Amino acid sequence: MAHLQPLDIDLHSQLKPEFDRYAKTLGFVPNSVLIMQRKPKIVKALAQLSAAVFDAESGTVELGFKRLIAHMASRASGCQYCMAHNAGLALHLGIEPVKFEAVWEYSTSPLYTEAERVALDFALAAASVPNAVDDALFSCMQTYWSDDQIVEITGVISYFGFMNRWNDTMATPLEQEPQEVGEKYLSSHGWSTGKHV
Repeated sequence: MAHLQPLDIDLHSQLKPEFDRYAKTLGFVPNSVLIMQRKPKIVKALAQLSAAVFDAESGTVELGFKRLIAHMASRASGCQYCMAHNAGLALHLGIEPVKFEAVWEYSTSPLYTEAERVALDFALAAASVPNAVDDALFSCMQTYWSDDQIVEITGVISYFGFMNRWNDTMATPLEQEPQEVGEKYLSSHGWSTGKHV
């Protein structure tokens, strides 16, 4: 059960632009933000950070793959809510279902390139507590990814450091679409709505 309930979407008219952006990206306004709107400035700041982290115009890391990175970072943190959200978004952004289904075996799956494997290793290490990125892993990242791309990837992981803690702390209830994605693609790997019901 949620620790705090999502508030009505029409409560703060000044948040309409942010809510419209979430609705356009996700197809709905997430419960995490509807809980967060108790402090509108946090919603506005988060929306700005999200827009920067997932900016398709200036970024060079493919958006669907960024969502796989977010999924793996959320997996390291144990955030079921964000795992389901990012699974759905990765699929919406062009990651083939067969590739997504192999994400748990990315280190051996032929569907993943060596560059992708290193980035997913990096996501798991960077999202761990304590942080497990060492010099060797960072050097390996630099073999496959430019410094700008490493900043993009680290931006995704860091953004979800905030979101994972937010949603686990609030026990944010999962919306219908990500719930269905989780049940379809994640439940065979130990995923459950757990504390988010």
